[in-house]
Amino acid sequence: MKRKICLFILAICIFSAAFSGCSENNSAAENTVSETMSEKENKVAAGDETVPAETVDTSSLTPIYAADIKDGTYTIDVQSSSSMFKITECELTVSEGKMTAVMTMGGKGYLHIFMGKGENAEESGYIPFKENDNGEHTYIVPVEALDMEIECAAYSKNKEQWYDRILIFRSDSLPTSAFADGVIATVESLGLADGEYTAQVTLEGGSGRAKIQSPAKLTVENGNAFAEIIWGSSNYDYMTVNGERFDMINTEGNSAFKIPVAGFDCKIPVTADTTAMSTPYEIEYTLYFNSSTIKQQ
Repeated sequence: MKRKICLFILAICIFSAAFSGCSENNSAAENTVSETMSEKENKVAAGDETVPAETVDTSSLTPIYAADIKDGTYTIDVQSSSSMFKITECELTVSEGKMTAVMTMGGKGYLHIFMGKGENAEESGYIPFKENDNGEHTYIVPVEALDMEIECAAYSKNKEQWYDRILIFRSDSLPTSAFADGVIATVESLGLADGEYTAQVTLEGGSGRAKIQSPAKLTVENGNAFAEIIWGSSNYDYMTVNGERFDMINTEGNSAFKIPVAGFDCKIPVTADTTAMSTPYEIEYTLYFNSSTIKQQ
């Protein structure tokens, strides 16, 4: 009897040891799978796996924070360092000292994004896509500041690795009315009385070949500023500012327009329609009026 009990106890011990070994092996296997998945999730594309980054000169830009923008929702342009991460539309919301943006993407190749470098991506910080009514992928992201390089990593569904990007939310695509009081110079803040002035104006955008006359003639009427913009050609038939159309004020010579100037020392987005091509074509530009060069006539 004693011998049977001993054999029974021995069998239990052997079974327990075997089960313990299996558990340890299973645990080790699970850990290995977990580590493999983690390594896979944190793989960052590099070298030939990426498209050459598009550089943006931000040396002349000054970060614009939520406190500098009035609460509201605005359409804003976003520059991406990669043509493979194309943002077709973006809506910026400013509320209670914070900014968020809804970015609509030009494709559906990314499962989620992370605001930071791919090598630092943590699952708790993943931002998944959401489909809008048109079936497009959108991401809701925090925006620390405008006119500042913001790191963003996108996780490819097909390649199963992260791709690092740089985003710049451009304040010069916002209407001047979006800025908080005191952020940009105005007729009131500069103390400009009604009358005639001139000011240096800089043109950016398009192919870079277009020119305008500078200094430009400024007129202040009832506390509002207007500028006479004279182009370097006669190929423009109208301009738009904040969605309002302005036709030429001359019939001969280079195209000239009288447009409103809502602010100084900031980039004002405008469009100009050119007839130089086979069909009329609107081109986006920005104008920058330097308040330090204003001279009364």
